[in-house]
Amino acid sequence: MATYIIRRLLQMIPVFIFATMLIFAMVFSLPGDPIRALAGERAQSESVRQALIEEYNLDDPLPVQYGKYAAGLLRGDFGANFRGRPVSDIIKQRLPITARLAAVAFVFEVFLGVLAGILAGVRQRGFFDSLVLVSTLTVISIPIFVLGFLAQVTFGLKLGWFPVAGIKQGWISYLLPGMVLGSVSLAYVARLTRSSLIDNLGADYVRTATAKGLTRGRVVGVHAMRNSLIPVVTYLGIDLGALLGGAIVTETVFNIPGLGGAVFDGVVRQEGTTVVGITTFIILVYMFTTLLVDILYAVLDPRIRYD
Repeated sequence: MATYIIRRLLQMIPVFIFATMLIFAMVFSLPGDPIRALAGERAQSESVRQALIEEYNLDDPLPVQYGKYAAGLLRGDFGANFRGRPVSDIIKQRLPITARLAAVAFVFEVFLGVLAGILAGVRQRGFFDSLVLVSTLTVISIPIFVLGFLAQVTFGLKLGWFPVAGIKQGWISYLLPGMVLGSVSLAYVARLTRSSLIDNLGADYVRTATAKGLTRGRVVGVHAMRNSLIPVVTYLGIDLGALLGGAIVTETVFNIPGLGGAVFDGVVRQEGTTVVGITTFIILVYMFTTLLVDILYAVLDPRIRYD
């Protein structure tokens, strides 16, 4: 196992370099003048403008800019925005907020998604199965910002169950946006759990376990579910990173000052370093959650070994 982990960590290096290089090139190749955007409507002297360009290496070719940025990453430096604030400070300030939002969404999609998938799988072609298929397809078909506005109007304004914006009321402020953020993932988890469970219930080892006289609950809960959860765990591991990056729309709709809001502000203000720095952090989260998922495979399926 240790050898496998070391090998995977080494494989992450070229993946990380290519991913960050691609993000850096895409962000800093966008049209526009970030220095002029920083000044807004105010007049800006040429000397100040030139000093800012030199300070942030904007006059260097793109490969040179990335080389300097990568050198900073090796020291744990994610860069600084045009106001001189380190991006690492922005991440430290806003990560706990996004982490709470992602945690609510993750718990919501895991428990309800897996439960709905199991009930639909064991009651295939029944009423509940049809209800899960129709409702999840409906959720997947609706854009997340539309779901957010509908949730605000219905559960926030009309029913008054949840706050509609901000985080001033503590954990309850994260419930509604967390459910909205996790709603699409919940739909995928439910459908994936259902289809995987149905496939495993028709397998030979399940029929053998049933023929030996095991109860239906033990056959489903111990034998079929263990193999059925492998693709679900894969999706959840990848989705954990997606919740951090995909919170941009949800945080904007619900006015939550998290990482997504910082990325949105960085795009509006043309602060490429902020966008690239936060995206780099999310890439690291993706890679390590994927590694964790691969390790969990051996726990779920004893036949999988990493030698």
